[in-house]
Amino acid sequence: MNINYLVIEGNIGAGKTTLAQMLSRDFNAKLVLEQFAENPFLPKFYREPDKYSFPLEMSFLAERYNQLNRELQNFDLFSSFTVSDYYFMKSLIFAQNTLQNDEYKLYHQFFKIIYDKMPKPDLYVYLHLNVEKLLRNIESRGREYERYIAPEYLEKIREGYFSFFKQQEDFPIVIIDTNNIDFVNNRDDYLLIQDAILKNDYKRGINRVLLG
Repeated sequence: MNINYLVIEGNIGAGKTTLAQMLSRDFNAKLVLEQFAENPFLPKFYREPDKYSFPLEMSFLAERYNQLNRELQNFDLFSSFTVSDYYFMKSLIFAQNTLQNDEYKLYHQFFKIIYDKMPKPDLYVYLHLNVEKLLRNIESRGREYERYIAPEYLEKIREGYFSFFKQQEDFPIVIIDTNNIDFVNNRDDYLLIQDAILKNDYKRGINRVLLG
């Protein structure tokens, strides 16, 4: 499968950034990481979601558009492909779970104007991990502002992703169940998931892979 633009996504704490970094390192791929840590609304949102959800989602929308537009338009001759730890559709998935109906309708108008112009990935990979393991990963990385994330919020995000998958047929989506592997600390598991991503031809729409 010829891949120029690869997306690695997953719920909060699924390991998408780590895997994107590992693949970039091993295959000399251009790495595009979401710059969420500098968003001033994020810590405020986790403490007071009703108050800060709209400015948070609008700021993410602008930041993701600017970054992806800049990075994907500038082809790197010295990289084998581009790998990103997020896709632009993530903006809509999270907004559905954080915004009130009237806010979401306004947000969706801005989103649609931008989304149709964005490049689509050659392959989209979603790392599926149970909520209990997501919470353990979140706790272990020790980000102060993530202490307020509730299991119910993670479940809603997961539902949002799967709802998106059912409607998407423009590119292959590979849902990889990683509950039984540890690709971060186990080299064999990493090679297993690496092969699952890069050494298969997937049809457009949903493809499921169970590892371990």
